[in-house]
Order: sequence, then structure tokens, then C-alpha cells
Amino acid sequence: MRQRHAGYHALPVEPFGDASARFLIVGLAPGMHGANRTGRPFTGDYAGILLYDTLHRFGFGSRPESVSRDDGLELIDCRITNAVKCLPPENKPEPAEIKTCNRYLADELRAAPEVRVILALGVVAHKAVLMALGLKQSALVFAHGARHELPDDRVLIDSYHCSRYNTQTRRLTAEGFHDVFHLVRAELD
Repeated sequence: MRQRHAGYHALPVEPFGDASARFLIVGLAPGMHGANRTGRPFTGDYAGILLYDTLHRFGFGSRPESVSRDDGLELIDCRITNAVKCLPPENKPEPAEIKTCNRYLADELRAAPEVRVILALGVVAHKAVLMALGLKQSALVFAHGARHELPDDRVLIDSYHCSRYNTQTRRLTAEGFHDVFHLVRAELD
């Protein structure tokens, strides 16, 4: 990847945002020409357009868009991470890769006791959060807009991933995504 795209970040993508945030968003993995290129989750790809606009609209972001790591964007009481930290083969993580990377998500959750709300973007992120917390995969079923109580007074909220595919097929609309963020705000406020 680095040879074909010399200017790309092409390394594990670190979490982005407020280190003491009460709100954590868990995505799938860095996109090939998004986070893998820029080094910031959801930056430079289509999924980030809806995500960052929504974060700004709901008071979690200082700007409605993210274009690069040094664009001045700040997240407010929010942090973004991924279930898988590196670009997966074929841009789709395999179960073994998700399992291997899960210790990093588990460490992030342990190191952030102030996190009250976790938003899982898609079923893979949902399952990764459960795995990181040592919960059975069958304990909490993924459903768009679902609210799940977790141990230690945390809440997991599910949303379809804000990918180009989901928005173009209208599986996820901006309004449907905003509805999920109303749930998040209600939990935090």
C-alpha cells in the first residue's frame, strides 16, 4: 500500500477526539482512501461526511467536516475509534483480524471509565464492543436505534454504519442517523 500511495498514512489509525469524553463512537476499520490515507478516523472518505456533519449539529464537533489531521477540527465530549486499527485486506476485516485487534478496543474501554455512551456503527462494531467487554455475542442483538445497558452504567447504542452504500440505498438516512444522535444526547444530558 505504501509503495502505491507514498503519501498515505498507511499505519494503524489511532483514536481521535477528547481523551476524557463521555461519548465513544466505534467504527469498523480505516477506509482505504479515508483514514488509511489521512490517519484520522472517518476523515477523507464518504462515511465521514454524514458523521462529522452530525457531530457538529449535535454539539460534539467544532466544525461540520473533517478533511485532514491538521484541519483544526476538535471533538467535544466525544472520541472516535475503530474495531480494527489498520486497513484490512480487500477493505473488509476478517473475523481473525477483528479478534486480534479487539485487545486494543478492550484497553481503550478500560482506560476510559468516564465513557457513558458507546455508539456502535454497524454490526461488526457492535460485536467488537461486546467482545471487548467480555460479553456474549448473543446477549445483546444489534438493531438500528437499539439501546443496550452495559455493565458499569454504560449504554451501547446501535446505528447502521454511515457508509456510502448504506446512505445511497437509504438503509440509513440523515434523519435516521440524527434520530440515533437524539438518543445519545438524551443519555448524556
